[in-house]
Amino acid sequence: MILWENDDFVVINKPPHIASLEDRADPVNILSLARTHIDSAQLCHRLDKDTSGVLAIAKNPESYRHLSIQFEKRKVTKIYHAVVDGIHGFENILVDKPIQKMDEGMVKIAREGKDAQTFFSSLRSYKFNTLVECRPVTGRMHQIRIHLTCLNAPITGDLMYGGKMFYLSSVKRGFNLKKDTDEQPLMKRMALHAFSLSFESLSGEAVKIEAPYPKDFQALVKQLESNS
Repeated sequence: MILWENDDFVVINKPPHIASLEDRADPVNILSLARTHIDSAQLCHRLDKDTSGVLAIAKNPESYRHLSIQFEKRKVTKIYHAVVDGIHGFENILVDKPIQKMDEGMVKIAREGKDAQTFFSSLRSYKFNTLVECRPVTGRMHQIRIHLTCLNAPITGDLMYGGKMFYLSSVKRGFNLKKDTDEQPLMKRMALHAFSLSFESLSGEAVKIEAPYPKDFQALVKQLESNS
């Protein structure tokens, strides 16, 4: 899981289906795992439970404060990759729409919400989907997810915001299931991955970490490419 480490930070490739912070439904989370190795560990930011990818953990209060200030001043660059429904030709398009939290753990676009901006660029188009690079400027809850829905490009598998599950039969000719079995989606979560993180270390060094796709995301992209 460890992608990069020094005396102040450890940067990991977070697996999907595990919460960043404490989750009532599941006692296992990234913070509790980190603290079994480093007592003073603190997460500098968070990823949704089903999102995989690069996540920075501070080893001490000084490094936590140092990176928190960079996040606050928007000096940290985060790049996500998402597979979305539909074919889209985004060229550094900006979605600038305020986001408001709702009681049921969702968000909505609302004038009275907090300001939120995300840039989107298409990386590759397939038969019915597009691989998109997402660069959030702000860090609101479910920001990328709701902003993509605003572009009529919900994340594949993100049922909460209008995405559809991906089934191999939708792209593969002559796809046959075994008798008396139901087809399962190729990826059992939304197709969102935190691909890279760039920040400045305590010594002033520019750090850029990239996280390889996990197996499920890799398998989805591979099938999209071979059947496009």
